[in-house]
Amino acid sequence: MPSRTSMRALRFVIRLAVVFCLTTVVFAANPVTPAPPILPKQFAGWQIQGAAEASKEAAAADPTNAALLKEYGFTDFEAATYKSDDGRTLKIRAARFTDATGAFGAFSLYLQPEMAAEEIGDRGASRNQRVLFFRGHILVEAIFSQLSMMSAASLRELAGMLPRPSGNAGTLPPILAFVPHHGYIANTEKYAEGPLALVAIGSPLPADLVDFGASPEVLLRQYSTPSGEVTLMLIEYPTPALAAEHLRRIDAAHNAAQPQAGVQAVENVGPFFDKRTGPIIAIAAGPLSQSDAQTLLGAVNYEASVTWNENTYFDKKNNIANLLVNIILLCIIVGAISLAAGVAFGGARVLLRRYFPGPVFGRADQDEFISLDLGEAATHPSSARPGPTPDPSNHS
Repeated sequence: MPSRTSMRALRFVIRLAVVFCLTTVVFAANPVTPAPPILPKQFAGWQIQGAAEASKEAAAADPTNAALLKEYGFTDFEAATYKSDDGRTLKIRAARFTDATGAFGAFSLYLQPEMAAEEIGDRGASRNQRVLFFRGHILVEAIFSQLSMMSAASLRELAGMLPRPSGNAGTLPPILAFVPHHGYIANTEKYAEGPLALVAIGSPLPADLVDFGASPEVLLRQYSTPSGEVTLMLIEYPTPALAAEHLRRIDAAHNAAQPQAGVQAVENVGPFFDKRTGPIIAIAAGPLSQSDAQTLLGAVNYEASVTWNENTYFDKKNNIANLLVNIILLCIIVGAISLAAGVAFGGARVLLRRYFPGPVFGRADQDEFISLDLGEAATHPSSARPGPTPDPSNHS
């Protein structure tokens, strides 16, 4: 009989084997695929010089704003130098984030009002030889040694070659759909999804009042009004109830004459107006009148839209065109089989009747039809049938 110690050792070995097998099955079912490289070897006549510098540290991309990049969801970074046939050089730095929201937030962080808008990637801007754009979840900074007429076209080709995120990771923040456009000062858009970014973009509200524990999204824009330049701040919460609760806290902090214990004060940014529309809190702050504030805030209106996302397939099984083709092929096959069966049955019967003309497989040719000769009987009446008797009273 095995001892108690050996039984415990045996149980431990069995449990270890079971855990190992389950782990192997899980990894086999969900293999971890490495992320593809960010930068290509060549594009639009530009050839990479050496190997690209890759790093997973945010400090390699921007030592000053490394913490901010991590808050936006930074994952990895690549930098490379390219050279064209005419001797010009191009330095490219690309940072990848978990989703397009993070790339847009980092893009807004580096965006400057004096930049010119560029149609590169999802959004782009440039100033002199420096071009900044993002495509999907990748933010790119390109610095040309000398610009040419095809510089923007080259970067558009590069943007098309960048890896794309999967699923909803490529969706921009929904709050962008509710900002007004009239009076917007170009390149003043800032986006934050954490307290560090909120401080960096110059928010009129402190992070405690925004409460990032409730998972809000913050968007700031500068607008030109008859009263002057003002700041419009939109805060979107997951539900309207959360937005209503946070609006009460903001109004309590703004209306407090003296800072109270446990209540954060609103920064002194001049007149302050706010409203709630659905899950969005809109705040107008700066040197503006009440009528201008009502006009600006009145342009922010939340419209709820309910969508049902259902995965649609476009394979051979669920393609209607393939279904129609298969139906046509089935009809052809059934028709061919019916024709072949008819020919075979008729041919076999003819052959059997030809070689075996008996009562089993057929009849003689003279017994095939029964003829009544009705036409001859009507034309030539029989002599045995008496004719009509003449009328004796009928005299000519």
